[in-house]
Amino acid sequence: MIPENKQTVVRKALQTAFGANEFEGIQQLTKGLSSALIFKIIVQGDPYLLRVITRTDAMGDPGYYFGCMKSGAEAELAPAIYYMNSEDRISITGFIREKPFSTSEAREKLPHLFQKLHSLPKFPFRINYFTAMEGFMKKFRKANIVPDNITKKLFEQYERIANVYPRYDQGNWVSCHNDSKPENILFDGKRPWLVDWEGAFLNDRYLDLAVVANFVVKNDKEEAEYLAKYFGEPADEYRHARFFIMSQMLHLYYFIFFLLTIFAGKMIDINNIDKPDFRIFHDRIWNGEINLADNDAKLGYAHVHLEEFTRKMQTRRLEDSLQIISGYSKSS
Repeated sequence: MIPENKQTVVRKALQTAFGANEFEGIQQLTKGLSSALIFKIIVQGDPYLLRVITRTDAMGDPGYYFGCMKSGAEAELAPAIYYMNSEDRISITGFIREKPFSTSEAREKLPHLFQKLHSLPKFPFRINYFTAMEGFMKKFRKANIVPDNITKKLFEQYERIANVYPRYDQGNWVSCHNDSKPENILFDGKRPWLVDWEGAFLNDRYLDLAVVANFVVKNDKEEAEYLAKYFGEPADEYRHARFFIMSQMLHLYYFIFFLLTIFAGKMIDINNIDKPDFRIFHDRIWNGEINLADNDAKLGYAHVHLEEFTRKMQTRRLEDSLQIISGYSKSS
C-alpha cells in the first residue's frame, strides 16, 4: 500500500516517533483532493495519520507548509505532530475521530477557530491571491474550455472586482489555511480541527472566511452573526463589502479551477449539464454525500459556482459593495 520507494523513510518515521518498526494496521483514506497519500495507521494500539507526499516538484515541497502546520498544532488548531521530515516528505499526526458537525454548530465555532488562526505569527508569503487567480485565468482562456463569449464576459466582470478590491492591503494579510473545505475540518464532538495544510500561507483573511461561508452561511442574518463572531463585534459595511466581494472572487476561482482539472482537450458545453442548486449541492458536500474527486461532481461544482457568480454580479449589493470599498480606499 505504501510505495516501495517510501517504505524505508516510513520505517524511519515509525522508529523515530514511536520506537516501532512496523504499524499494526493501515487504511488508505481517499477523501479530499490532495495529491499526497494519506493513511490511518495503528501503532502500539493507537491511531495516527500518516501523510506520504509523492510529488517531487517545488509546489509539492512540504518545506512551504510544514512550518505553518507546526504553528497550527502548537496553537491546538491542528492535530498534534509526532513526526515531520521535509526532506523525506513524511508526517505523522494525531488522528481525529470525527463526529457529526451541523452547519449551525460550525457557524458558531468556526469563526473563533479562524480568529485564532489569523492571530498567529504571520506565515510565509507565497503569492498574492489575485496574482494566482490571474494565472489560472490565462490558462483557462488559452485552453479554450468554454465558448469565448462566456470567457470574455467573466473576465470583464473579474476586472470590475480587481480594479477596486485592495489586493495589496497588508493590514488584512494574516496566517491563512486557504483550503478550509469540509474534508479539511474535522470535528471531534467538542471542537473543530484543521488538517491538510498544503495551501497554508500569508493571505487575505477574507478568503478563509469566504471558503467556510459557502457551506455554513445561508442568508444575510447568518452572515451578520458569522462575521460578528469572527471580529468580536458587529461588522461594519466595509467588512461586509470585503466579505461579499471576496466571495465572488471565490465563485469565479472555483469555476475556473475545477474546469481546468477535468479538461481533456475538448470544449465543455456548460449549457447541457445538470444545474444543481447551490445550497443543496454544498449541503451534500458538507454531509459527505458528494466526493469532489469524481469528475462529474467537479463539473457540477464548477457550474453551481458559475451560476452563483453570475447571479450575484447582477445584484444591487455588488454595486454597493464596490462603491463602499472604492470610497474607503480613497479615504485611507
